[in-house]
Amino acid sequence: MAIRAAAVRRGLRSGTDEARVRKWQRGVTPSEESQIYIAEALGWPADIVRADDWPNWLPYTVDGVVPLGPHSFVPALREALRTAMDRRTFFTISGAALAALAANWADGPASALTQAQEGKPVGEDLVAFLEDTTRQLAGLTTEQGQHTATLLDASLSTVTDLLEHGRYTPALGLRLHTLAATLSQTLAWHRFDLGRHTHASQHWIAALHNAHAAGDHDLGAGLLSDLAYQASWRGDHTAAAHILHHALTRAQHPAAHCLLQLRLARTLAARGDHSERRAVLRALAAAEKHLGDAGADRSAWCAWVSEADLAVDSGQALLDLGDTGRAHQLITEGERLLPPTRNKTRGVFLAYRAASYLDLKEPEPAAAAATQSLLLARHIGAPRCVQLVDDLLPRFHPYQNVQGVPEFLQLAVA
Repeated sequence: MAIRAAAVRRGLRSGTDEARVRKWQRGVTPSEESQIYIAEALGWPADIVRADDWPNWLPYTVDGVVPLGPHSFVPALREALRTAMDRRTFFTISGAALAALAANWADGPASALTQAQEGKPVGEDLVAFLEDTTRQLAGLTTEQGQHTATLLDASLSTVTDLLEHGRYTPALGLRLHTLAATLSQTLAWHRFDLGRHTHASQHWIAALHNAHAAGDHDLGAGLLSDLAYQASWRGDHTAAAHILHHALTRAQHPAAHCLLQLRLARTLAARGDHSERRAVLRALAAAEKHLGDAGADRSAWCAWVSEADLAVDSGQALLDLGDTGRAHQLITEGERLLPPTRNKTRGVFLAYRAASYLDLKEPEPAAAAATQSLLLARHIGAPRCVQLVDDLLPRFHPYQNVQGVPEFLQLAVA
């Protein structure tokens, strides 16, 4: 038995047998020592164990991805909420597992909403309150948003309890699923900006399950787009491209298509395969057309997509293709078009502009842009933006005698 083998590896013995395992399955709590052996038998490190919280520390899945199904929305939410407690920061969800989830989403129909017949009735006033609170929290500026994660976690936990234990009509269930998806997506970006990638993935996955339950194909496509963006950020451009291709099969609104095509162009260009240049340019042209068709009537999750995003993402794709002159023009133009309310995005765009100046071998304006980006990122509490600037540091070292570069390097290590 694997549990006894785990004990032997520690030079100990375990008296675990099938009868004892059956007792655990029927509600008897294993000793802390036995729980450690159970974790190791399942292939998890011992530090995942929280003996006073049996069996809640046990993972729901082997690969971290809850499969889509008619009642998968609550398990996916529970997995995200549990992961957010820092119990599984060591765990990484593979790009292959996420691509498989995207394929499942693309192939399967949305779950039909049913009326929950059991549990305590859920009042419309409570749902409206949660919706209003979520909109207010999600609408705060980035500077204030860094303080709201605990409130968002509590709201998501409440919505999860209502979905699992409440009694509600299909119409109210639709609102609860949409609310769960929105909360999970907002929390995913919070975690992503802090570099907590497993937490972010789990929240995007939970959001996808609830968008799927609500039959919202555009929101589902947008959530897959976020997972693809994360995969690309982490260098897994193959997984990102697979996810985006699946997302494009069911997206409907032009704004959704614009965002997906932009991210597809970015990830194809980032592969560094110049044979895909035509595919990159086709995606950029499609994104431009879809943005022109989008209009102002959009869902909140893609309402922000603008000419600024089109310019900067197009510029970054061209930069990866080696067209530095045109890329620099687009990145600079996009950064100028960005509204003041999007400071986090401005920090990212400034880092891109610094990189484009370095490609043009113009270190002085590159240092100025990188300094702006770093100061802004530190002010708003966005470690992801700080990391973008840190990644540029080796490229500045040959220019330590150029005006502005020594000051920037000193700021970066401060």
